[in-house]
Amino acid sequence: QARAGIISTVEVLKVMEAFVNEPNYTVWSDLSCNLGILSTLLSHTDFYEEIQVFVKDVFSPIGERLGWDPKPGEGHLDALLRGLVLGKLGKAGHKATLEEARRRFKEHVEGKHLLSADLRSPVYVTILKHGDSATLDTMLKLHKQADMQEEKNRIERVLGTISQPELIQKVLTFALSEEVRPQDTVSVIGGVAGGSKQGRKAAWKFVRDNWEELYNRYQGGFLISRLIKV
Repeated sequence: QARAGIISTVEVLKVMEAFVNEPNYTVWSDLSCNLGILSTLLSHTDFYEEIQVFVKDVFSPIGERLGWDPKPGEGHLDALLRGLVLGKLGKAGHKATLEEARRRFKEHVEGKHLLSADLRSPVYVTILKHGDSATLDTMLKLHKQADMQEEKNRIERVLGTISQPELIQKVLTFALSEEVRPQDTVSVIGGVAGGSKQGRKAAWKFVRDNWEELYNRYQGGFLISRLIKV
């Protein structure tokens, strides 16, 4: 109804606040998705920072309850929920989450304590969103060293979270490099397009500038339509 302009978005946000004690992963996944769409729409307005504060307020209590480490008797959905919540808080700039993500990422890179598979994406997203050129270089190094394609894909999907314009360009150039399989290039460009307001503009320009190469690469396949959609 809010998307159709029938009710105010404020009413939706009030309903979302009521879910603060919700334990169910499916519900949080839906809340996260809708807040993500709202955040994207508001990225072109003065309300963007305020919606990040709202995200932190709504997701903080469940984040504190879940913590960073698995608890005895937890199920698969609890692990998924932890990854979802920590990623949301980290991307929004929640101070404690950002600090812990940086600490765990440092230990992961140094080989002292490897991140579990379900925590890698949220940690990578958090440190990239608030990272610099050294952070991006470290991520690209991890990509090169990764033995499993699953880990390479995991990194490729989140590289676009980086914020600085010159680093966004570096990620886009990387997307068309030999380091990335042709079928995975779209994921990298899509990650940039969904990462930030600057990323959307840069990705659109990049696709137009490299249209011939991209079109020749994918011809009329589903990947070219997916690229246009993102």
